[in-house]
Amino acid sequence: MRHESLQGTFFNPNTDGEQIHHDIKPLDTETVIVKHEPNSFYETDLQNKLVENEITELVVCGMMTHMCIDTTIRAAKDYGYEITLISDGCATKDLEWNGVTLPASLIQSTYMASLNQKFANIKLGAEIF
Repeated sequence: MRHESLQGTFFNPNTDGEQIHHDIKPLDTETVIVKHEPNSFYETDLQNKLVENEITELVVCGMMTHMCIDTTIRAAKDYGYEITLISDGCATKDLEWNGVTLPASLIQSTYMASLNQKFANIKLGAEIF
């Protein structure tokens, strides 16, 4: 998945923000699906590609935990996928609510705790690779 925003954010088209990091650059044989919203299934052909390839298990990583990761995992669960979330393979940022800055570490832990078991099996990358 590659996020390309149409709303003037970090993921603007043709900027570094919307590029897939070189450390995880897809292989030439891998399909890259462009999305414009946090949910990777929304208005994309992701579900069709997964069905076509008979994929029933997903391993998820990326940015940002409190937006795209959370939204996509919950949608994937609705489609019946078995999901593994790599906790050290995703990240978030400090958020502000009611004048209080909530540190990224708290946000990350909160989302891992809320997704664990009910929506995804949370693992460290070293447990998978």
